Amino acid sequence: MTTRLADIAIRSAGEGDAQAIAAIYAWHVANGTATFDTVAPDAEAWAEKIADFAGRGFPFLVAEREGGVCAYAYAARFRDRAAYAHTCEDSIYVAHDARGGGVGSVLLKALIEAARGAGFEQMIAVIGGGEPASVALHGKCGFVHAGRMRNVGKKFGQLLDTVYMQCDLTGEGWDNE
Repeated sequence: MTTRLADIAIRSAGEGDAQAIAAIYAWHVANGTATFDTVAPDAEAWAEKIADFAGRGFPFLVAEREGGVCAYAYAARFRDRAAYAHTCEDSIYVAHDARGGGVGSVLLKALIEAARGAGFEQMIAVIGGGEPASVALHGKCGFVHAGRMRNVGKKFGQLLDTVYMQCDLTGEGWDNE
């Protein structure tokens, strides 16, 4: 497969991107198991989230192609407890008609750099349904398998696992592996 990425621009999300983000996510809610949501938030909820992230200094990025948003990704604290302040969780979704073209890799790599810039040292991917494409994407971008919770979700009548992957943003790695 040939990947054409010269026409992709990565930038910070703005309130004007909320409708496109809502549409991308709604497709995944209705058709996939990467999210365990069963009702998609509307554009207003996404606009509030974008503003909240900007106010907190958390990265929220979009990938644009031909003037339209084709993917988005963000990183926020993994948990609210103070001890987790240096650890974030990523979320990345690619429009259904843009999947498989390399947009996800470019966007996730940009998110990793933005998360480093925001002071995060570890990034956790919580992959609903253990989606093979998402596991492969995260592995390609330097994440390692950190665990699996079996049968913790149920969507479309099937029990689903959640896969945890982790990326060391400090570049130091782990000595015990």
